[in-house]
Amino acid sequence: MSNRLIESLAGAAVIAVAVGFAAFSYSRAGLESVDGYELSASFNRVDGLVVGNDVRISGVKVGSVTAQDLNPQTYMAVVKMTVRSDVELPLDSSAKIASDGLLGGKFVSLEPGGDVDMIVPGGEIEYTQGSVNLEELIGQVIYSSGSSSAKSE
Repeated sequence: MSNRLIESLAGAAVIAVAVGFAAFSYSRAGLESVDGYELSASFNRVDGLVVGNDVRISGVKVGSVTAQDLNPQTYMAVVKMTVRSDVELPLDSSAKIASDGLLGGKFVSLEPGGDVDMIVPGGEIEYTQGSVNLEELIGQVIYSSGSSSAKSE
């Protein structure tokens, strides 16, 4: 009887620690939604970008990706994002899909421009750069190094 009580208490302690760890991880992960205004941007590629990814300026999170869709006329990926209401972006700002290191996740990096007029809520960022496909780059490096070694022989 006392063995079952000890096992039950040990199990309850393990569950309590797991719940505490999950709550701590969630609070530190920065998964909370960002209140602000919506912007959109069209990209030729958004490989690896998903709803919920960060929107950053100078590495600081200022928003989140809220939706992705395909424009049927231009075949461009349209990314909708929210940006904090205290962050105003000039009209000539740019957006690019960047990566958190070699194996890290993707995020939208905003580069503020110098225009005196600001993008209105619901507006679109005109200047964009899509994500870089790492597999294609590696394939190009392998192909180019293979063909140059064949020429030297």
